[in-house]
Amino acid sequence: MSYHPVVVYVLVLLGFVVTNLILAHIIGPKKKTPVKQMPYESGMDPVGDARQPFDVKFYLVAILFLVFDVELLFLYPWSVSAYADTETKIIPAELSDTVYGVMVVFMTTLAIAFVYAWRKGVFRWR
Repeated sequence: MSYHPVVVYVLVLLGFVVTNLILAHIIGPKKKTPVKQMPYESGMDPVGDARQPFDVKFYLVAILFLVFDVELLFLYPWSVSAYADTETKIIPAELSDTVYGVMVVFMTTLAIAFVYAWRKGVFRWR
């Protein structure tokens, strides 16, 4: 197998990137003003110290988002392969009931975690 097209593609890509960087540096505006040198913070003027502590709620919501997002990462391939045609099915017929049971236990565990977090008031903003 010849890798010449891939090497040519990478060289053209690198040439394009380097050319654009050089042209932007040469042709681009160079007028520096105090407003342009000021840090940009979501369209607002930066006020105060950037190292203010966040509330723990932000971290809890972020961790819960990751947990339930990973749940979808495991759930999607199973659902696609479980309901595929018989000729494209990945899970063998002998294991389909076992895999279904494992997924039910997995989703039940996550549902219990969701109810626990809900009862603890993680989703309530004060």
